[in-house]
Amino acid sequence: MAATNNHEPTVVVSDGLDIADNNVPTQIDDSKNSHHISEAASDDSWPDKPTEEELQTLRRVSGEIPWTMWTIAFVELCERFSYYGAAVLYTNFVNHPLPPGSTTGAAPDGLPGALGMGPKAAQGISLFNQFFAYLTPLLGAWIADARMGRFWTLHLAIGISTVAHVVLVAAASPTVIVKADAAFGAFIIGLMTLCVGTGFFKANVSPLLAEQNTDDRMRVEERDGERIIIDPAITNSRLFLWFYFFINVGSLTGQISMVYVEKFRGFWLAFLIPTILFLIAPLVLWSQHKKYKLTPPTESLLSKLIRMYWYARKRSNGFFKVDWETAKPSRTAISDRPLWMTYDDAWVDEVRRGLMACKVFLFLPVFFLAYNQMTGNLTIQAGTMQLNGVPNDVIQNLNPISIVIMVPLIDHVLYPALRKVGIAFTPVKRMTSGFFMATLAMVASAVMQYYIYKMSPCGWYSNRTVDGVPCDPAPINVWAQCLPYVLIGLAEILTNVTSYEYAFSKAPENMKSLVMAVNLFMSAISAAIGQAFTPLSDDPLLVWNYTVIACIAFVGGIAFWFCFNHLDTEEDKWNMLAKTHYLGRNQPTQTAATKEEC
Repeated sequence: MAATNNHEPTVVVSDGLDIADNNVPTQIDDSKNSHHISEAASDDSWPDKPTEEELQTLRRVSGEIPWTMWTIAFVELCERFSYYGAAVLYTNFVNHPLPPGSTTGAAPDGLPGALGMGPKAAQGISLFNQFFAYLTPLLGAWIADARMGRFWTLHLAIGISTVAHVVLVAAASPTVIVKADAAFGAFIIGLMTLCVGTGFFKANVSPLLAEQNTDDRMRVEERDGERIIIDPAITNSRLFLWFYFFINVGSLTGQISMVYVEKFRGFWLAFLIPTILFLIAPLVLWSQHKKYKLTPPTESLLSKLIRMYWYARKRSNGFFKVDWETAKPSRTAISDRPLWMTYDDAWVDEVRRGLMACKVFLFLPVFFLAYNQMTGNLTIQAGTMQLNGVPNDVIQNLNPISIVIMVPLIDHVLYPALRKVGIAFTPVKRMTSGFFMATLAMVASAVMQYYIYKMSPCGWYSNRTVDGVPCDPAPINVWAQCLPYVLIGLAEILTNVTSYEYAFSKAPENMKSLVMAVNLFMSAISAAIGQAFTPLSDDPLLVWNYTVIACIAFVGGIAFWFCFNHLDTEEDKWNMLAKTHYLGRNQPTQTAATKEEC
């Protein structure tokens, strides 16, 4: 562990290596037939490592969750309050016109609005927001992994997001909101800037949180007379469950409070309050910065990854198969080793594992097609039902409410009970179950929409306006939307939370942010695909919209299981790989000639 001073965060390279150590102890075989470098100390064994029999028979439990993790989770809560507190306003801001005589968009007795561009535009902008916010993590991850590190990239993200919130406040100010073109221009600039800040933040906050977990290897302990396995995978599973709990507490409080501010005081104040709360985040981060375990950035990371891939690709048999063993330094004589091959064998295995995880993520856009209905179409659907004084965009908070309730139950009851009876509810099983929960949510939404059309005074055009007055709502209480929102919440816990866990646990040690960003990028792909469904996001086609997406989610879940169920049996193998020493400035297999070249 690197020594700390009074001014800098603790920077740790795994297994006790200081980032200033540019050489790992090696054994060099200069024999005639081979020139291989191998680590002096193997990572394949460690004290209290479970045997194969113990892996099959002993109960597995979580390790302790350090205090520093909770501080980072609170920072995420603040960020999610600010993001969702603003994002929940987008649909009404774009969809509905400015109420007569209003200069704030507030409408205590009606629906608040500003631009009056209609439901298609509102859904399109919602999907664009989803796309761009989950595209920018790729850049934020590269900056963190290769340049600035996660801690400082988070501060950069906070600065960008603060500017974005200020622009949104300006777009909704009384002097601007009455000028539709000016308000729309400022709104789009603020939205896009916030997407950049959010992307940089999202790519790095969960890896920063998870790397505070000091349990990085399975070990056997005895508790209350029972021999058990402390499993880092279970610790990470709990960690990301509670991380998601904090996400939804933040989004819940932000969304509920801001829609009432929007309705009774106007958009400018509803955009301003999240801005103020967001400024708490950097204060909390800085107050704990000396206690955080941080992974240093590794320069030339992507270029080395690409070179390694093509090096192995050229030496592999068959077009689709890559023999990763050929890219390991120990398999290449020193005299034949490329100058860029300064990593160790363990990094090759970690990269292979990370790419495997990225293949798993390729199915997530199908899942997010269903999830994205919650932020657009289901909000508009609520506006065609009997609200009884409840703002239409507050109903979607049934989703985070259900998550906040279910996370403790799943963590303390469901998952421990399954482990106790010997059922391994592995990541692949959990994610598959999430696909089917999303399918049921869309079926419930389709049935709901059918009865709205059937009972609405305007029939299959329930979003119609007559002489500028919205159609009367269907005689169905808006709280009937509970079912789809709760099902989507359960689907999120099973699929989305597990994907975070999978991204962190399978990523190379020096590419945690990048693999997490690839996972997040699947939401952007889903939003882009969702644009193709925008023509279905209006009357009289909304029943077809939900039905088609339900079918896609169902087929996607079946395909996901058949493609990846074999990974269930390999979960322990991938989680117990030797850890790389290629971190920060450390170049494990750097030779004297390579140093001169560099």
